[in-house]
Amino acid sequence: MDEKDKLVSSSRLFFVFSVIVLILITIVCRLYYISAVHGDKLKLMAEKQWVDKTMIKPTRGEILDRNYNQLATNEPSSRIDLDLRTLKQSLKDKNIGIDTLENQLSSILEMDKSNIDKIMNSNDEYSALKRGVSSEQAKKIQNLGINGIVISSDTTRYYVNGNFLSQVLGHTNSDGQGLSGVELMYNKLLTGTPGVSISEVDNKREDLPYNQATYTKPIDGKDLVLTIDAKLQLFAEKAADAALKTNKAKSVTITIMNPKNGEILAMVNKPSNNLNSPNNSEDLWKNNAVQWAFEPGSIFKAITSEVALETSKSYENQQFLCNASVSVDGNLIYNWDKADHGMMSLQDILKNSNNVGFAKLGMQLGKENLYSHINKFGFGTKTGIDLPGESSGIVKNVKNVKNLDLANTAFGQGVAMTQVQYMSVFNAIANGGKWFTPHIMKETGNFNKGNEFIGNSKFKDTKAKKIMDKDVTTTLRGYLEKVVSDGVGKNAYVKGCNIAGKTGTAQKAYADGAGYEPGKYVSSFAGMAPYQDPKITLIVSIDEPDASNYYSAQTAAPVAKELFSEIYNYTNYIYNK
Repeated sequence: MDEKDKLVSSSRLFFVFSVIVLILITIVCRLYYISAVHGDKLKLMAEKQWVDKTMIKPTRGEILDRNYNQLATNEPSSRIDLDLRTLKQSLKDKNIGIDTLENQLSSILEMDKSNIDKIMNSNDEYSALKRGVSSEQAKKIQNLGINGIVISSDTTRYYVNGNFLSQVLGHTNSDGQGLSGVELMYNKLLTGTPGVSISEVDNKREDLPYNQATYTKPIDGKDLVLTIDAKLQLFAEKAADAALKTNKAKSVTITIMNPKNGEILAMVNKPSNNLNSPNNSEDLWKNNAVQWAFEPGSIFKAITSEVALETSKSYENQQFLCNASVSVDGNLIYNWDKADHGMMSLQDILKNSNNVGFAKLGMQLGKENLYSHINKFGFGTKTGIDLPGESSGIVKNVKNVKNLDLANTAFGQGVAMTQVQYMSVFNAIANGGKWFTPHIMKETGNFNKGNEFIGNSKFKDTKAKKIMDKDVTTTLRGYLEKVVSDGVGKNAYVKGCNIAGKTGTAQKAYADGAGYEPGKYVSSFAGMAPYQDPKITLIVSIDEPDASNYYSAQTAAPVAKELFSEIYNYTNYIYNK
């Protein structure tokens, strides 16, 4: 081979070598790029193929009343999940069409086929199909004999008494997460922390032989003890059901409290929802005691009286000329009975619920004085109750308050509040002047093996404060006792119970606040017993009672009488027997 051929041969070898080196460099660079940029992603993809990671659901905590009676618990059930890759391979091996399987699953699980189809054709490798599956349904699914349909143990939330305390307890979704009520408010505490099991699997997602799984135990949720007394709640549930029917009302709301610490002993809204087979109507989930701001009407006269006595002791002896009506800036305000009553004292205008007397009292107190107390008492701001969706109510800016607004506010029109707002202030009258945060949680903890409840956290009121003079509240409680024993609240009287209270009938405002709906009212009664040192306070509100018989003395007061009578006769809350 001459020099020329050798040169050509060498050039060709160099070229081939260079190409090979370039290819190798390209491959190395590509591998480096894949490793550096996509390494973590590819590693996760590989692990998903040969590692089975199963989340272990913790047991959701129970909800109990103050005496540790079960209100919400868990029942054993099953859940159905789909390993879609394994499932589709199994269907192929058994020559079964997806459509056939979807029809079978739809029939057994009572699910819409279109929903099953969406899950079957999703891009996910592993999807949940249904939770809360009965043992009978699970057995039928198992008998299909198809790999990739994963049946595992689960729990279903169960409410012991159906629609008992429904808006307070709330409910959970199919994943066991709280959606309303205390189930939502204390969801994190009730849920606990999931555990995890990690094991190596083959291409059929079956555990490899001699594989040792890594296991982290779940931490179960805490049990939640409420301030609710199931016995008092039952009294209130029955009373509200009867009042709803008797008065042909839109709704009835009752709250019973301990005035000495802000504990809610009972809270009921009717109509209500059966928590084990709920109706998804938004109105049935609404807790009116917390979320509904209404104009209180004459029950607010107790608050105006407190302001008057705080302002000057001279109001104890002041007389008011109470004609059938009074004109305020050209607008006539009438007594509820449209009758002349002559000269009346503060105690008399409260006892007889005289609108003219309170309109005049409001004008004398002045808007700055009355509204500064209204704001001091917390109206217009949320109480901080541990239930979701609380309304702040409506209180006008004092700068925008005109004489007619002032007169109306004094007897409970033109200002809006929730039951819990009103009761937090009414409780201060009952307990000697202290405001407590209304609350539903008493303590949290768990039962030990000996079935003894071990608490680890109790409610702490960080916002309690003095808002009234003790001597003034004592005087006012005496006035309110006369309302029941010798005034417009006679229909709430129970011999020996020593009830103090106030009736209230308010026109119902339009939702947009532009005036009042004709023929629609909210009738309420707020009471405490025994008036010398109250242990129980309660409020009954009836929304839109029959327009032919809507005054609170005929509607709400008899309901309160029934409740006080049962509490007095069958419990030790009012007097120790």
